[in-house]
Amino acid sequence: MKATIYHNPRCGTSRKTLEILERSGAEITIVDYVKTTPSKDELRRLYARAGITPREGLRAKESLAQDLDLVSGTVSDDAILDAMVENPILIERPLVETDKGVRLCRPQDKVREIL
Repeated sequence: MKATIYHNPRCGTSRKTLEILERSGAEITIVDYVKTTPSKDELRRLYARAGITPREGLRAKESLAQDLDLVSGTVSDDAILDAMVENPILIERPLVETDKGVRLCRPQDKVREIL
């Protein structure tokens, strides 16, 4: 099985998810999304496959999300995606994609749903 993880090595949940993938024997592509930010279209595609909205994929706990007024209900999905591309730290992590789907792996055990 092939898996792509949109990973932040500084995040404990992301590291634990990567460990689960490694133990599963998957062929893993690691994307450090802070250094290699997915495009707006790629984020839109990932969230659609995961069955979540960009708002649900927003790292709302990040102070920048508050500073940019992204947490309120009046901000469009496009505005949230634009902010994520401009400031990738706003992307909630980790996102994992396999042939079986995409999951925002919080908690990390959610990755098992697509293995």
